[in-house]
Amino acid sequence: MTGNRHLPAATTSAVIMALLPLMAAVLVVFLITGLAIPVLPLHVHEGLGLSTFVVGLVTGTQFGASLISRVWSGHYADTRGAKRAVIAGLLAASASGILYLLSLWFVATPITSATILLLGRALLGGAESFIVTGALSWGLAVVTPQNSGKVIAWIGTAMYAAFAVGAPIGTAFYLAHGFFAIALATAIVPLAVVPFILSLRGVAALPRNQPSLATVLGTVSLPGLGLSLSSLGFGAITTFSTLLFVGRGWAPVWIALTGFTTAFMVTRIALGHLPDKMGGAKVALVSILVEAAGLALIWVAPWAGLAFAGAVLTGVGYALVYPGLGLEAVRYVPDQSRGLAMGTYTAFFDMGVGVSSPVLGVIAGHASLGAVFLASALVVLGAAPIAARLFFAGQAPAGTGGGRVPR
Repeated sequence: MTGNRHLPAATTSAVIMALLPLMAAVLVVFLITGLAIPVLPLHVHEGLGLSTFVVGLVTGTQFGASLISRVWSGHYADTRGAKRAVIAGLLAASASGILYLLSLWFVATPITSATILLLGRALLGGAESFIVTGALSWGLAVVTPQNSGKVIAWIGTAMYAAFAVGAPIGTAFYLAHGFFAIALATAIVPLAVVPFILSLRGVAALPRNQPSLATVLGTVSLPGLGLSLSSLGFGAITTFSTLLFVGRGWAPVWIALTGFTTAFMVTRIALGHLPDKMGGAKVALVSILVEAAGLALIWVAPWAGLAFAGAVLTGVGYALVYPGLGLEAVRYVPDQSRGLAMGTYTAFFDMGVGVSSPVLGVIAGHASLGAVFLASALVVLGAAPIAARLFFAGQAPAGTGGGRVPR
């Protein structure tokens, strides 16, 4: 990376200080996503009386829209500037809340209400894409290359901290005021963040010598596939853990989601430096195995405490998969394409969750909610050979085709 563009962030504390404004913005914005996660399945399934397939469809729509918009958001951040990308995402997020509010006018006709809700979820997915891709691109521009893994880990930590805080708050809001409270917060909170982002110093765009999308896709496809498979653990817990607890009479219904996100956040805080120190693929491989074990534990759990423990273990495992595999992806691209690379890589997460959520909904409807977590554990295990391949390729001596490409 260009030397005069970086802050001297050689230590974890220095990296955190450099990233703190971006982390704060991401934390506040993703609080609105965290508010909706535990209650959206309840609103669609119990409030509107629609099937678990529709629950998965409504939930997955956000990730499907994120998938479609990742490349666009990455290109936008690289050519127009990361700051503009984040602001565009904030405005779109607020508009999604307005659609949430509109959907409540049609609760007497559940299909119409769900359709409008789908549109709101799709718009929020595009907003999320611009916010995350812009923040990652912004963060990668202000630290040295050897701290790239910390950027990917800490920006994600802000997201999941918001999920952890948002889950119990969202449940309380829903019980007190229904889905209206969630919709109103979604419309208002992003607008409150815009002045804060405007006050930050942006990073100049680097539009020159952009490699083609095909080149970037080829670079990030293998770690991206591993991310896509491992993301099923996230999708299973965020979409179906509350329904599992409701179905089995366990309370509080949000505890598994909060356990997952809290464990995720704590692991990122304590161990987020490991991909930079030990290698992304190595850390990702161990993390994938831990994540799969946690999902299997939820599947066999006969009581709430064990299911909670499984959710925590899943969070510990999943925490370092994204930065681990992401580090493998971003090392192979030039500075001026970091936004496109991270957007394309993250699109594999969207693809995994967006495709799997409706499929898991079908499994829940035809088998059981517990079977969702067994299926997810088996798919997550499929990411282990990919991480292993990346690890051994990275260990190959120079000249054998397996060495790192210098940045």
